[in-house]
Amino acid sequence: MGYQLDTGICHRIHNATPNEDKLFSGSHTLQVLSLKKVGKQTEGVNLPSDRYRIVLSDGAQFLQAMLATQLNEMVVEKHLTRFTIVCVERLSCNYVQEKRLIIVMALRILGQEDKKIGEPVSIDASTSEAMTPAPEKPAQKLVVPPSTSSSNVQPVSRQHPKGNWHPIEGLSPYQNNWTIKARVTQKSELRHYSNTRGEGKLFNVTFMDETGEIRATAFNLVAESLYPKLEEGKVYYVSKGKVNLAKKKFSNVMNDFEITLEKNAEIEECLETSNLPMIKYSFVSLAELQDLAKESTCDVIAILKEYSDVSEITSRTTNRTMKKRELTLVDKSGFSVRLTLWGTQAENFRPDEQNPVIAFKGVKVGDFGGRSLGMIASSNMTQNPDIPESHALRGWFDSSGSEVAFQSHTSSGGSFGGTGGGGFNRSEIKPLLEMKLEANRIPESEEKPVYFSTRAVIMHIRGENIAYPACETCNKKVVEDGGSWRCDKCDKTLSSPTYRYIMSFVVSDHTGQLWFQGFNEVGETVFGKTANEVIEIRDRDEAQYNLLLAKACCKSYNFLLRAKRDSFNDNNRIRYGVSRILPLNYKEECDALLTLMDTPWGQQGLKLESNDMAY
Repeated sequence: MGYQLDTGICHRIHNATPNEDKLFSGSHTLQVLSLKKVGKQTEGVNLPSDRYRIVLSDGAQFLQAMLATQLNEMVVEKHLTRFTIVCVERLSCNYVQEKRLIIVMALRILGQEDKKIGEPVSIDASTSEAMTPAPEKPAQKLVVPPSTSSSNVQPVSRQHPKGNWHPIEGLSPYQNNWTIKARVTQKSELRHYSNTRGEGKLFNVTFMDETGEIRATAFNLVAESLYPKLEEGKVYYVSKGKVNLAKKKFSNVMNDFEITLEKNAEIEECLETSNLPMIKYSFVSLAELQDLAKESTCDVIAILKEYSDVSEITSRTTNRTMKKRELTLVDKSGFSVRLTLWGTQAENFRPDEQNPVIAFKGVKVGDFGGRSLGMIASSNMTQNPDIPESHALRGWFDSSGSEVAFQSHTSSGGSFGGTGGGGFNRSEIKPLLEMKLEANRIPESEEKPVYFSTRAVIMHIRGENIAYPACETCNKKVVEDGGSWRCDKCDKTLSSPTYRYIMSFVVSDHTGQLWFQGFNEVGETVFGKTANEVIEIRDRDEAQYNLLLAKACCKSYNFLLRAKRDSFNDNNRIRYGVSRILPLNYKEECDALLTLMDTPWGQQGLKLESNDMAY
């Protein structure tokens, strides 16, 4: 099939001025003459990922350009190769160190040719008809002055070079004259800080365009001026910021660079918001939190099951009082998790409806009392987002999810026989006797726990002190005080406590018996009831309570155990705490046995039998 190239378009692109929006966003049929991987640095620009230089021909002339990284997959999968005919649908033209840099932002593959079309020649930049245009002043720019009051910020009128903004992924410290068009996807609070150089204020925002995202931070007077002018969800032209290497310790944004908004930074709201994404998520299920490292960040989407009132705690490091609120989240994986809001976000939180869907971006993973989540400065929270994952979760919860008994993450376990963290490991299941012998070899000076996987049957549950009265906010024990309950940690009075399990029970297998200790999640799995329900039965009918204890026995579970030396009344002993308890899934157990039979170990019996038959 013959293709008609847009002859003369390379010359027009090479000599275009920044105002030619139709040229940069128009469709042009061109041929790829070559593709070359240029690594992480090109034209004096350090780039966060590999880039490809592409040579495009219109049949008469050819020019060089860079391929935007979102198009790299076309090259890797060999859809875009030499002599491919493409329709270039969007371009970006920038000047880096006085050199013109053309970036192909979007293209469509039309077909493939076997050879070059025409006899194209290189465009000689020295005979270019157009000079590098001097920057024009944009319309209604917000120029941040070195003043103490944001009221002194005056808009400056100029025509903004629309269509010639710089892609976020192409920003680097080597550029000065750039403008990005991006959406604010996250905006932090205006916070106070104190260090060796003094005190001040700061806030940060995350900007996103179709090529990536970048974090920007403003300090002191600039922060006070810009803070009320930037709003989440709106699109802005941003220029004259300082690009630096990102401080990964303070940011979870996937970019090697970040922007500092100084006094000469210019920001203009853009009403042209097409082709710009909202927030990009990479969701993990609540069940998968067990596999994530502590202090890592992730995106989750879940149903808000319940939330607590605002409480106050005092930081041990800064001795400052902080407000917090805890949300309980659930999803299709059958797990629930606590997520903590802090400061004004905790105070201002209001659900849009009963049990809304909430999407969280960049929340931090913790391991307090099992896996937990917490909002940090760069996190983002959106209720009922208009995305497919939200609609699917809403439909599931309304149809059946509200009746599910959810499982909580327990304290993180580890590599068994080691000192790390992890989950139940079927391949390393140990009998109770073998596990006890290994645990007894733990040195008395060893402070870290050792983790084991085992399978055993519950034989007896101690009925005394099976649960304790707890604060619904911090889970600490509360004390009865004249008909009400007092929490010293939260410094508040409750009308009634929330009971939480604290269990001791004996388990047995073919090698022996051991005492295990478990907390709230263990009790809910064993009894299938909350601690409040069990305590109500105990106080109302002792016979029914004893029957409940008896029915919970003689059942097998898979256990993840945390073995650690403990001293009680000058008696040194090993305590076995249950980190996870899993009811047996018999299909899963049968599949595991069938897999074991296919191993060399499992084939031993068949070989012996065949040898006997040979005789």
